[in-house]
Amino acid sequence: MYSHGSESLIKQARDIQEAELKKFYRRLAKLLQGKELGHEAMDSLQRLHLILSATKFTRTADLSSLCAQLLRSLESRQSDGPTHSLMQTLPILNTIITHSPECLTEDHLTLLSKKIVDWLRYASITQGGGASSGGFFTGPRSRQPVPTAELDGTVSGDFFTVLCVGQGFTDDQWMNVYSFSMLRHWLLTYHSVPSDDRSEVDGSVVSMVSATSSSSRLLPPKERLREKAFQYCLRLIEQSDRKALKRTDTELQKACLVEAVCILDCVCVEDTSLVYRTFPCVKALFGRLSSDLTFARVLLPIAQFYLNHGEMATVDCESVWKLVFGRFPAELFNSPFLAHELLRFLRLNLESLQLRVPEYTRSFPNLLKFLAWDSPAVVDDFVDLLPSLVTAETAVELLHTMLDLPCLSATLLLQLRSTCSPISEPGGRGLLSLDAFRSASLRGLFLYLLRTEAGSGDTIDRLSTLHELLAEAADWPRVVQCAQTVPVLLHIFFSAVVTIADEKLSAHLILVMLERSSLLLNIPTYIKEIHRVFSCHLLRLCKLRPSLVVDQSHELLEFAGTTANVYSKAEIYTHVVWALGEYLSVSSDSRCSVRLITSCFEALEAVLFEITSSAPPPGAACPVPRVITTLMSALAKLASRSHDLIPRVSLFLSKLRTVTRGGSVAWCTDEEDLVAIVMRGEELWSLLKTPGVAQSVLTPGFQEILLQSPLLLIEKCSIIRVHQKHKKLAYHSPLNN
Repeated sequence: MYSHGSESLIKQARDIQEAELKKFYRRLAKLLQGKELGHEAMDSLQRLHLILSATKFTRTADLSSLCAQLLRSLESRQSDGPTHSLMQTLPILNTIITHSPECLTEDHLTLLSKKIVDWLRYASITQGGGASSGGFFTGPRSRQPVPTAELDGTVSGDFFTVLCVGQGFTDDQWMNVYSFSMLRHWLLTYHSVPSDDRSEVDGSVVSMVSATSSSSRLLPPKERLREKAFQYCLRLIEQSDRKALKRTDTELQKACLVEAVCILDCVCVEDTSLVYRTFPCVKALFGRLSSDLTFARVLLPIAQFYLNHGEMATVDCESVWKLVFGRFPAELFNSPFLAHELLRFLRLNLESLQLRVPEYTRSFPNLLKFLAWDSPAVVDDFVDLLPSLVTAETAVELLHTMLDLPCLSATLLLQLRSTCSPISEPGGRGLLSLDAFRSASLRGLFLYLLRTEAGSGDTIDRLSTLHELLAEAADWPRVVQCAQTVPVLLHIFFSAVVTIADEKLSAHLILVMLERSSLLLNIPTYIKEIHRVFSCHLLRLCKLRPSLVVDQSHELLEFAGTTANVYSKAEIYTHVVWALGEYLSVSSDSRCSVRLITSCFEALEAVLFEITSSAPPPGAACPVPRVITTLMSALAKLASRSHDLIPRVSLFLSKLRTVTRGGSVAWCTDEEDLVAIVMRGEELWSLLKTPGVAQSVLTPGFQEILLQSPLLLIEKCSIIRVHQKHKKLAYHSPLNN
């Protein structure tokens, strides 16, 4: 958060009017014409920096003339002049470049590149201020120049870099530090600005000149900048291998390594001839750091380098991906920084990873640990990444894994807690789940959840046992957060899977949904939401491939014929019944026989008779009215395709009217719901009195036919009034029950 004073300055910068801004630019331009920049000029440059930073998304200002003037002032002030003006000018130029890169000309690029080269490579190697030779009467003339030192305390044996230390810095050393801080951004800007190519040289020639010449002054400005950036970064990598005397310097080494590898990647992208000179150094760096996960922030840029250039250099990248997709998520899932950086790396390189890194899609059990641990922080990343993890080979296991994410969340907590003893709840009771986690006989259940890659089986046999062991975790905040995320991602999963699923995979997914509807961690809101998602996408799969209903009729009928599902899984049960009534038809699949229709009719009839002839089981609420009306409609649809069944459904519907005349019934306590159920029964009963009309109206897709050509109905049947009365009610989806 900003302080009150900072917020006030930012607000002033954002609220500045256009006229005032132009006046400010004119005054600054005059100040920059002076031989030296005074305090007023320095203050104005700082204010310009603030204005540009605070309004970069909301304001477009023409900065080309100001940029040119700043560059001229940079050129006219030699490195032995006042450092404070240069140190103010360079960051402002960097901000202007970010804000308006189009204001740079080729001459501007050349000028600033030359300056950066000089500051990077030719800064002095003695400490600022010098050192006294001792004595009371020691004066400035007796001070001896002292060389800069390395972080391990030894004298620097090469050119100055940001990792050199001393009691003080000279002006050009400060400019070295400033230049390095903006080098990567400048290289990217330089690369994106079109060049007149007055000095285009073949890459191999440039590389040869760079490698063999004692001076790179023969190179054109752009190539010379790359070469000096390359040398500077190699020097930093060498310096980072020294053991720093101070802990803060160790962190500085890591930060500089990150920047150095990123810059090397940048110059190799621009000039591929540098790849062969760079890879030995980067490969050695990876070998030195890969066993120490405290260097994870450095290892990710190295992975980026391997991804971008490994194929060209024909190097084996397997060890890199084992680290990135293996140890990182498995051991650092609770590091917010690594989670952010790794998921950002994946999003930025998604296409390349899918094409060239097979380990990526197999690593989803490991990557999902970030989501299981801190769902709110990373859910947006997985919204982008999840479709890329869905393939024909991974879809089923991925679905199971996502459904068990709350279990994974609990298991990760137990994994961390298992190192602490004893663990107990606030009331003093020990955690049974932790005892189970430590039990050798149950360890396999948890190890499956903690697996690092796919391919060891779609799921485990003892899921219900696992859910019982983790029952006490159902109200843990981290587990609840994770459970709230899963339905959103399931929608994304199914939207992706329908684009690649063939009939076999679609059938498998339907079976998984039916099976897993009763195998979920016992969080009531979670179960309800998962059933809702399953209902939506089971219907979607059936609509895309109606033949699935015939293929999976045995499993669907087994589910629909289980009366207990009416009470515990009303949402998904309603949609399964609707799909059976809608798509068990010759018009959907020529294999649909009268025998199959009759079998389905009898199963649904038995359930409907049972739930409307007795009170609900102890502890269960009355059946949802929509379940009853969907069952009645499904029976009517099936009877219209096998007319021998019409008397049976008509008899039930007529009995329903008789039974309800006496008032409330045990299976429906709401009067309005009962009236609606009876009205639906009467409408279907009236429709079935004319089997020919019923068969037409209850045909799959009847609503679409009506919308396209209502006249077809007139041609098919003269009882127009019946059609108009039933056209909305007969084509009856769970969504409008």
